[in-house]
Amino acid sequence: MSKSYSLRTLLSGTSLPRNEAHLLMAHVLDKHYQLARSTIISHDEMELNKPALEEWQTLESRRLHGEPVAYLIGKKGFHNIELQVAPGVLIPRPETELLVDIALQEIKRIKNSTQNPKILDLGTGSGAIALAIANEAPNAQVLATDQSPEAIAIANLNTKTLALEVRVEFAQGSWYQALKENNIFDIIVSNPPYIPSQDPHLIEGDLRFEPADALTDHSTGLSCLEAIIWGAKDHLKPMGLLAVEHGYDQSNAVVELMKTAGLSDIQTHPDLSGHLRVASARK
Repeated sequence: MSKSYSLRTLLSGTSLPRNEAHLLMAHVLDKHYQLARSTIISHDEMELNKPALEEWQTLESRRLHGEPVAYLIGKKGFHNIELQVAPGVLIPRPETELLVDIALQEIKRIKNSTQNPKILDLGTGSGAIALAIANEAPNAQVLATDQSPEAIAIANLNTKTLALEVRVEFAQGSWYQALKENNIFDIIVSNPPYIPSQDPHLIEGDLRFEPADALTDHSTGLSCLEAIIWGAKDHLKPMGLLAVEHGYDQSNAVVELMKTAGLSDIQTHPDLSGHLRVASARK
């Protein structure tokens, strides 16, 4: 198509939700013109040239067919940082920021006794949790694991972009097996795959495009959580904190796992929607 259209015409004529359309258009403007997102509002009469228009139409079509916006533009904001993401990693969710907040609260609580707290992030994906913690807590040393080589590569890329290589390290492998030695940590956090394999949400919406191994344990949804909870005591300092994200209906089951594993001071934490989303406990 040779004819150009103004930003106003394109954005008013799309079937996409307004916020998604603006994110995609901002990506086009930045890529083709090195213009800021504010251009959409301040220069909405601007017409796209042919390459930019074709890219907008391609992105619009792919999103209308369900592809996640984060994958289309290659990035996602999370807890005051911006992460590069790709189809090989889970897209960071706002509810997962709760894990970061809990870890930061614990770092603050122990600051008088522990100047350089050690944090372990199990199943890091894009590095979201590990990097958000390191970004907010300059004294923290963070080790993050993932069994996916692609995830580790993306996490390393994000670490370099955020200039956090000195304080964040990655190890490839499954949960605690990725650790090269019997390291002991002040805090262990994890957002593991917890969606049961038969859950219909796995074939709906954005989840269809995300890596299945990052979403489901291919079982009941509790097997990864169980492995993390049972292994925590071997890798936590006395009174060290474990915090795990879980499904909206899994709180009771996760609390029972923590009790059975001999952990203490078990607490449940609601997300912004009011669902119990994280359980924490101490060694």
